[in-house]
Amino acid sequence: MSRSLRAALLLLLTAMIWGAAFVAQDVAADALEPFTFNGLRMALAALTLVPLIAFRHTAARKAATASPDTDSQIQKTTLIPADPTQRRYLLLGGLCCGVMLSMGSGFQQLGINAGVQAGKAGFITALYIVLVPLTGLFFKKRPAPLVWVAVALSAIGLYLLCMQGGFVLEGGDILLLICALSFTGHILVIDRVIPHVDGVKLSCIQFAVTAVICLTLAAFTEHPTWDAVKTAAIPILYAGILSGGVGYTLQIIAQKDIDPTIASLIMCLESVFAVLFGWLLLGDQMTLREYLGCAVMMLGIVLAQLPGEKDVEGNVEVPPQTPARS
Repeated sequence: MSRSLRAALLLLLTAMIWGAAFVAQDVAADALEPFTFNGLRMALAALTLVPLIAFRHTAARKAATASPDTDSQIQKTTLIPADPTQRRYLLLGGLCCGVMLSMGSGFQQLGINAGVQAGKAGFITALYIVLVPLTGLFFKKRPAPLVWVAVALSAIGLYLLCMQGGFVLEGGDILLLICALSFTGHILVIDRVIPHVDGVKLSCIQFAVTAVICLTLAAFTEHPTWDAVKTAAIPILYAGILSGGVGYTLQIIAQKDIDPTIASLIMCLESVFAVLFGWLLLGDQMTLREYLGCAVMMLGIVLAQLPGEKDVEGNVEVPPQTPARS
Protein backbone atom coordinates (compact mmCIF):
# COMPACT_ATOMS: atom_id res chain seq x y z
CA MET A 1 0.00 0.00 0.00
CA SER A 2 1.39 3.41 -1.00
CA ARG A 3 1.92 6.10 1.64
CA SER A 4 -0.59 8.42 -0.03
CA LEU A 5 -3.27 5.73 -0.06
CA ARG A 6 -2.59 4.91 3.59
CA ALA A 7 -2.86 8.62 4.42
CA ALA A 8 -6.17 8.88 2.54
CA LEU A 9 -7.59 5.90 4.45
CA LEU A 10 -6.45 7.39 7.78
CA LEU A 11 -8.14 10.70 6.94
CA LEU A 12 -11.30 8.84 5.95
CA LEU A 13 -11.22 7.13 9.35
CA THR A 14 -10.70 10.54 10.97
CA ALA A 15 -13.76 11.94 9.16
CA MET A 16 -15.80 8.96 10.37
CA ILE A 17 -14.62 9.49 13.97
CA TRP A 18 -15.49 13.19 13.85
CA GLY A 19 -18.84 12.55 12.16
CA ALA A 20 -19.83 10.04 14.84
CA ALA A 21 -18.85 12.58 17.50
CA PHE A 22 -22.01 14.54 16.66
CA VAL A 23 -24.01 11.48 17.77
CA ALA A 24 -22.03 11.39 21.03
CA GLN A 25 -22.82 15.07 21.57
CA ASP A 26 -26.50 14.46 20.82
CA VAL A 27 -26.66 11.60 23.33
CA ALA A 28 -24.76 13.59 25.98
CA ALA A 29 -27.21 16.49 25.59
CA ASP A 30 -29.90 14.33 27.22
CA ALA A 31 -27.88 14.07 30.44
CA LEU A 32 -25.39 16.93 30.67
CA GLU A 33 -25.54 20.66 30.16
CA PRO A 34 -23.27 21.95 27.36
CA PHE A 35 -20.36 23.53 29.25
CA THR A 36 -20.04 20.59 31.63
CA PHE A 37 -19.86 18.15 28.73
CA ASN A 38 -17.39 20.25 26.76
CA GLY A 39 -15.21 20.88 29.79
CA LEU A 40 -14.93 17.18 30.61
CA ARG A 41 -14.30 16.03 27.05
CA MET A 42 -11.69 18.75 26.39
CA ALA A 43 -9.86 17.89 29.61
CA LEU A 44 -9.82 14.26 28.53
CA ALA A 45 -8.57 15.23 25.05
CA ALA A 46 -5.69 17.22 26.58
CA LEU A 47 -4.72 14.33 28.86
CA THR A 48 -4.83 11.94 25.89
CA LEU A 49 -2.18 13.98 24.04
CA VAL A 50 0.23 14.18 27.00
CA PRO A 51 1.57 10.60 26.51
CA LEU A 52 2.01 11.29 22.78
CA ILE A 53 4.06 14.41 23.52
CA ALA A 54 6.15 12.46 26.05
CA PHE A 55 6.71 9.63 23.54
CA ARG A 56 7.85 12.05 20.81
CA HIS A 57 10.20 13.77 23.24
CA THR A 58 11.72 10.43 24.29
CA ALA A 59 12.15 9.38 20.65
CA ALA A 60 13.88 12.68 19.85
CA ARG A 61 16.28 12.26 22.76
CA LYS A 62 17.21 8.77 21.57
CA ALA A 63 17.82 10.16 18.09
CA ALA A 64 19.98 12.92 19.58
CA THR A 65 22.19 10.30 21.23
CA ALA A 66 23.00 8.90 17.82
CA SER A 67 23.28 12.27 16.07
CA PRO A 68 24.09 15.54 17.89
CA ASP A 69 22.58 17.47 14.95
CA THR A 70 19.07 16.64 16.17
CA ASP A 71 19.27 19.12 19.05
CA SER A 72 16.73 21.34 17.31
CA GLN A 73 14.33 18.40 17.10
CA ILE A 74 14.54 17.90 20.87
CA GLN A 75 13.78 21.60 21.27
CA LYS A 76 10.60 21.17 19.22
CA THR A 77 9.38 18.13 21.12
CA THR A 78 9.65 19.56 24.63
CA LEU A 79 6.37 20.83 26.03
CA ILE A 80 7.58 24.42 26.52
CA PRO A 81 10.30 25.57 24.04
CA ALA A 82 13.34 27.34 25.45
CA ASP A 83 13.38 29.82 22.56
CA PRO A 84 11.40 32.93 23.70
CA THR A 85 9.76 33.51 20.30
CA GLN A 86 8.60 29.89 19.97
CA ARG A 87 7.42 29.91 23.57
CA ARG A 88 5.38 33.07 23.01
CA TYR A 89 3.78 31.69 19.87
CA LEU A 90 2.97 28.40 21.61
CA LEU A 91 1.52 29.82 24.83
CA LEU A 92 -0.26 32.86 23.38
CA GLY A 93 -1.42 30.84 20.36
CA GLY A 94 -2.68 28.05 22.61
CA LEU A 95 -4.56 30.58 24.73
CA CYS A 96 -6.19 32.27 21.71
CA CYS A 97 -7.01 28.91 20.11
CA GLY A 98 -8.52 27.73 23.39
CA VAL A 99 -10.75 30.80 23.65
CA MET A 100 -12.02 30.39 20.07
CA LEU A 101 -12.44 26.63 20.48
CA SER A 102 -14.43 27.11 23.69
CA MET A 103 -16.75 29.49 21.81
CA GLY A 104 -17.13 27.17 18.84
CA SER A 105 -17.68 23.99 20.85
CA GLY A 106 -19.91 25.84 23.32
CA PHE A 107 -22.28 27.26 20.71
CA GLN A 108 -22.24 23.92 18.89
CA GLN A 109 -23.32 22.01 21.99
CA LEU A 110 -25.90 24.68 22.86
CA GLY A 111 -27.38 24.24 19.39
CA ILE A 112 -27.50 20.46 19.76
CA ASN A 113 -29.04 20.83 23.23
CA ALA A 114 -31.67 23.08 21.63
CA GLY A 115 -32.83 20.11 19.57
CA VAL A 116 -30.92 20.32 16.27
CA GLN A 117 -30.30 16.83 14.88
CA ALA A 118 -26.74 15.49 14.69
CA GLY A 119 -26.58 15.45 10.88
CA LYS A 120 -28.01 18.93 10.49
CA ALA A 121 -25.61 20.25 13.15
CA GLY A 122 -22.70 18.70 11.24
CA PHE A 123 -23.60 20.47 8.01
CA ILE A 124 -24.21 23.90 9.52
CA THR A 125 -20.95 23.65 11.47
CA ALA A 126 -19.12 22.79 8.24
CA LEU A 127 -19.92 26.25 6.86
CA TYR A 128 -16.64 27.42 8.42
CA ILE A 129 -14.90 25.76 5.46
CA VAL A 130 -16.57 28.31 3.18
CA LEU A 131 -16.22 31.24 5.61
CA VAL A 132 -12.45 30.87 6.03
CA PRO A 133 -11.53 31.82 2.42
CA LEU A 134 -14.05 34.69 2.55
CA THR A 135 -12.21 36.29 5.47
CA GLY A 136 -9.47 37.11 2.98
CA LEU A 137 -11.59 40.13 2.03
CA PHE A 138 -10.65 41.73 5.35
CA PHE A 139 -6.97 41.31 4.47
CA LYS A 140 -7.39 42.60 0.90
CA LYS A 141 -7.07 39.09 -0.55
CA ARG A 142 -9.54 38.39 -3.34
CA PRO A 143 -11.15 34.93 -3.02
CA ALA A 144 -11.07 32.71 -6.10
CA PRO A 145 -14.24 32.62 -8.26
CA LEU A 146 -14.98 29.09 -7.03
CA VAL A 147 -15.25 30.42 -3.49
CA TRP A 148 -18.06 32.80 -4.51
CA VAL A 149 -19.85 29.87 -6.17
CA ALA A 150 -19.33 27.87 -2.96
CA VAL A 151 -20.81 30.68 -0.86
CA ALA A 152 -23.89 30.89 -3.10
CA LEU A 153 -24.41 27.12 -2.99
CA SER A 154 -23.93 27.03 0.77
CA ALA A 155 -26.48 29.82 1.24
CA ILE A 156 -29.00 27.91 -0.91
CA GLY A 157 -28.27 24.69 0.97
CA LEU A 158 -28.60 26.42 4.34
CA TYR A 159 -31.98 27.84 3.29
CA LEU A 160 -33.24 24.39 2.26
CA LEU A 161 -31.87 22.84 5.44
CA CYS A 162 -32.97 25.40 8.02
CA MET A 163 -35.82 27.56 6.71
CA GLN A 164 -39.13 25.87 7.30
CA GLY A 165 -42.30 27.70 6.23
CA GLY A 166 -40.65 31.10 5.89
CA PHE A 167 -37.43 33.07 6.23
CA VAL A 168 -36.98 32.29 9.92
CA LEU A 169 -34.00 30.58 11.51
CA GLU A 170 -34.74 28.53 14.60
CA GLY A 171 -32.82 29.21 17.79
CA GLY A 172 -30.62 26.14 17.49
CA ASP A 173 -29.74 26.99 13.88
CA ILE A 174 -28.60 30.49 14.90
CA LEU A 175 -26.41 29.05 17.65
CA LEU A 176 -24.78 26.71 15.13
CA LEU A 177 -24.16 29.58 12.71
CA ILE A 178 -22.36 31.44 15.52
CA CYS A 179 -20.46 28.19 16.12
CA ALA A 180 -19.35 28.16 12.46
CA LEU A 181 -18.16 31.78 12.78
CA SER A 182 -16.25 30.90 15.96
CA PHE A 183 -14.52 27.97 14.27
CA THR A 184 -13.61 30.31 11.41
CA GLY A 185 -11.76 32.51 13.89
CA HIS A 186 -10.19 29.42 15.43
CA ILE A 187 -8.80 28.30 12.07
CA LEU A 188 -7.42 31.76 11.31
CA VAL A 189 -5.55 31.79 14.63
CA ILE A 190 -4.12 28.32 13.88
CA ASP A 191 -3.09 29.48 10.40
CA ARG A 192 -1.18 32.35 12.01
CA VAL A 193 0.73 30.40 14.68
CA ILE A 194 1.14 26.85 13.30
CA PRO A 195 4.30 27.62 11.23
CA HIS A 196 6.08 28.52 14.49
CA VAL A 197 4.95 25.73 16.84
CA ASP A 198 4.49 21.98 17.14
CA GLY A 199 0.91 21.06 16.22
CA VAL A 200 0.40 18.40 18.89
CA LYS A 201 1.62 20.68 21.68
CA LEU A 202 -0.59 23.52 20.42
CA SER A 203 -3.57 21.19 20.38
CA CYS A 204 -2.89 19.94 23.90
CA ILE A 205 -2.68 23.50 25.27
CA GLN A 206 -5.81 24.64 23.45
CA PHE A 207 -7.74 21.64 24.79
CA ALA A 208 -6.56 22.45 28.32
CA VAL A 209 -7.53 26.14 28.00
CA THR A 210 -10.94 25.18 26.60
CA ALA A 211 -11.48 22.74 29.47
CA VAL A 212 -10.70 25.44 32.08
CA ILE A 213 -13.02 27.98 30.41
CA CYS A 214 -15.91 25.53 29.99
CA LEU A 215 -15.65 24.04 33.47
CA THR A 216 -15.49 27.53 34.98
CA LEU A 217 -18.65 28.56 33.09
CA ALA A 218 -20.30 25.29 34.13
CA ALA A 219 -19.51 25.98 37.80
CA PHE A 220 -21.33 29.32 37.66
CA THR A 221 -24.16 28.62 35.21
CA GLU A 222 -24.94 24.89 35.32
CA HIS A 223 -25.79 22.24 37.88
CA PRO A 224 -23.82 19.08 37.02
CA THR A 225 -24.26 15.95 39.10
CA TRP A 226 -22.13 12.84 39.37
CA ASP A 227 -25.07 10.71 38.23
CA ALA A 228 -25.41 12.83 35.06
CA VAL A 229 -21.68 12.45 34.37
CA LYS A 230 -21.92 8.67 34.77
CA THR A 231 -24.93 8.58 32.43
CA ALA A 232 -22.96 10.45 29.75
CA ALA A 233 -19.70 8.60 30.41
CA ILE A 234 -19.52 6.85 27.01
CA PRO A 235 -20.18 10.03 24.96
CA ILE A 236 -17.59 11.89 27.09
CA LEU A 237 -15.00 9.15 26.56
CA TYR A 238 -15.69 8.99 22.83
CA ALA A 239 -15.65 12.77 22.28
CA GLY A 240 -12.57 13.22 24.47
CA ILE A 241 -10.33 10.28 23.58
CA LEU A 242 -11.39 9.32 20.05
CA SER A 243 -12.67 12.58 18.55
CA GLY A 244 -10.12 14.74 20.37
CA GLY A 245 -6.91 12.84 21.01
CA VAL A 246 -7.01 10.01 18.43
CA GLY A 247 -8.74 11.99 15.66
CA TYR A 248 -6.30 14.88 15.86
CA THR A 249 -3.29 12.54 15.98
CA LEU A 250 -4.47 10.60 12.92
CA GLN A 251 -4.87 13.87 11.04
CA ILE A 252 -1.32 14.97 11.93
CA ILE A 253 0.14 11.61 10.85
CA ALA A 254 -1.84 11.40 7.61
CA GLN A 255 -1.37 14.95 6.34
CA LYS A 256 2.39 14.43 6.08
CA ASP A 257 1.87 12.07 3.13
CA ILE A 258 -1.00 13.59 1.15
CA ASP A 259 -1.79 16.72 -0.80
CA PRO A 260 -3.51 19.28 1.49
CA THR A 261 -6.38 19.87 -0.96
CA ILE A 262 -7.16 16.15 -1.13
CA ALA A 263 -6.90 16.00 2.66
CA SER A 264 -9.44 18.80 3.02
CA LEU A 265 -11.85 17.15 0.59
CA ILE A 266 -11.70 13.86 2.50
CA MET A 267 -12.23 15.58 5.85
CA CYS A 268 -15.28 17.38 4.44
CA LEU A 269 -16.96 13.97 4.60
CA GLU A 270 -17.30 14.54 8.34
CA SER A 271 -20.67 16.18 7.61
CA VAL A 272 -21.86 13.23 5.56
CA PHE A 273 -20.88 10.77 8.30
CA ALA A 274 -22.71 12.95 10.84
CA VAL A 275 -25.94 12.46 8.86
CA LEU A 276 -25.25 8.76 8.31
CA PHE A 277 -24.50 7.96 11.95
CA GLY A 278 -27.41 10.13 13.11
CA TRP A 279 -29.68 7.98 10.97
CA LEU A 280 -28.09 4.63 11.89
CA LEU A 281 -27.61 5.15 15.63
CA LEU A 282 -30.26 7.68 16.62
CA GLY A 283 -32.93 7.08 14.01
CA ASP A 284 -32.80 10.74 12.94
CA GLN A 285 -34.94 11.45 9.89
CA MET A 286 -34.83 14.50 7.66
CA THR A 287 -37.19 15.60 4.93
CA LEU A 288 -36.31 15.36 1.24
CA ARG A 289 -35.86 19.14 1.26
CA GLU A 290 -33.35 18.90 4.11
CA TYR A 291 -31.39 16.11 2.42
CA LEU A 292 -31.28 18.25 -0.74
CA GLY A 293 -29.97 21.14 1.38
CA CYS A 294 -27.23 18.87 2.75
CA ALA A 295 -26.25 17.82 -0.79
CA VAL A 296 -26.07 21.42 -2.04
CA MET A 297 -24.06 22.51 1.01
CA MET A 298 -21.64 19.60 0.52
CA LEU A 299 -21.08 20.68 -3.08
CA GLY A 300 -20.31 24.20 -1.86
CA ILE A 301 -17.94 22.90 0.83
CA VAL A 302 -16.05 20.77 -1.71
CA LEU A 303 -15.75 23.69 -4.16
CA ALA A 304 -14.39 25.92 -1.39
CA GLN A 305 -11.52 23.46 -0.88
CA LEU A 306 -10.43 23.27 -4.53
CA PRO A 307 -7.26 25.19 -5.52
CA GLY A 308 -7.92 28.75 -6.63
CA GLU A 309 -6.52 30.83 -9.46
CA LYS A 310 -2.82 31.28 -9.96
CA ASP A 311 -1.32 34.46 -8.59
CA VAL A 312 0.92 36.78 -10.58
CA GLU A 313 3.93 34.59 -9.84
CA GLY A 314 2.18 31.48 -11.11
CA ASN A 315 1.62 29.86 -7.71
CA VAL A 316 -1.71 28.18 -7.12
CA GLU A 317 -3.63 29.78 -4.27
CA VAL A 318 -4.94 27.12 -1.91
CA PRO A 319 -7.41 28.08 0.83
CA PRO A 320 -6.07 27.87 4.40
CA GLN A 321 -6.04 24.32 5.74
CA THR A 322 -9.34 23.72 7.48
CA PRO A 323 -9.47 20.57 9.58
CA ALA A 324 -12.91 19.42 10.54
CA ARG A 325 -14.30 20.22 13.97
CA SER A 326 -16.70 18.37 16.19
